[in-house]
Amino acid sequence: MASIQQSSLKLGDINVEIAESGSGRPVVFLHSGDGLANCDPFIERLASSCRVIAPSHPGFGHTDMPPQYHAIDDLAYFYLDLFAQMKLKDAILVGASFGGWVAAEIAIRSCAHISRLVLVDAVGIRNSKDETAVDIQDVFTLHPDEAARRAYVEPAKWKKGPDACTDDELFVIARNREGLALFGWSPYMYNPLLKRWLHRIGVPTLVLWGEQDGIVSPDYGRAYAEAIPGAKFELIKGASHHPQVEQPVAVAGAVAKFAGIALA
Repeated sequence: MASIQQSSLKLGDINVEIAESGSGRPVVFLHSGDGLANCDPFIERLASSCRVIAPSHPGFGHTDMPPQYHAIDDLAYFYLDLFAQMKLKDAILVGASFGGWVAAEIAIRSCAHISRLVLVDAVGIRNSKDETAVDIQDVFTLHPDEAARRAYVEPAKWKKGPDACTDDELFVIARNREGLALFGWSPYMYNPLLKRWLHRIGVPTLVLWGEQDGIVSPDYGRAYAEAIPGAKFELIKGASHHPQVEQPVAVAGAVAKFAGIALA
């Protein structure tokens, strides 16, 4: 099994933290608001036959937060610059939850570096025309236990209490939450303009969704897929909002099958 290497690179003045593993066709994984916690099995499974590149977003993990960044657009253009600097070609772009939103924002602007797009329980759009309806559960106002119950089939298996975390893990958790609030606070976790531009995504797209997602329902995922030309929609059994954590083998297998890659 390929080991995961932690490294960093400079993009302009920004120090970018990157987890990387494997070799072969590049797969870029854009993490959720929880960062890369518990994602090692998913990364390692894909890395059996691919080169997996998993950066921490600006303001998340240990990646610098440029003071001029304040909107989701900044992250989309940041990644387009990063892909160009890394000279990525024929990459599979996989985004989960908040990272799925970022991935969609990238793809509506340019697919020059990617040939496949996979959105896993992605946020980023609004479906309901009723302003009082809740499309995306607010993880900032829910009690932490309720948020975890909605996000995981077995929350106790994945959510660690603060007493069980190292100082660095607590630092990253706080930083991730701060970054998520900065980019997704108002309007909450969506861009009012994104849905109208999803037709610009010009690469084959797969939308994967946890069958028991209590943060954004499978119907939300189906609407996401319907707005992207030719997109396929699949449910992941035994998973809620973070299938790449709860069902890493199933999600890696779905990504590989979609991209025509045989995992070792």
